[in-house]
Amino acid sequence: MSATINYNNRKFCAIENSENGEVDAALVFYYQQEGNILSCSYTGAKILQGHLLGLVNDDGSIHMRYHQVNIQHQLLTGICTSTPEIMPDGKIKLHEVWQWTSGDKSEGKSVLIEID
Repeated sequence: MSATINYNNRKFCAIENSENGEVDAALVFYYQQEGNILSCSYTGAKILQGHLLGLVNDDGSIHMRYHQVNIQHQLLTGICTSTPEIMPDGKIKLHEVWQWTSGDKSEGKSVLIEID
């Protein structure tokens, strides 16, 4: 299966996030993609180590699961759906809806933007 958008070797950072999220502008997501399988590692101000694994659909949307260890050494997990928007400069903006599957199981939204 091959998706319309290929995220391989692309980097993203957050420009918006819900208050109950741990992602901030200091965090960089390093995406890798093989076929329609997406993987990513990330670290940032509040997260010591994180990983995500997802599937890229034909429309470029991503359904993923993530796990991370924060600076309080808590292991947290969640699910996320990302919907891409192609910006005029050709970069990708991801509109995300997510939910913790650990802790308080709250929901949130974030926006990521592709960076160089």
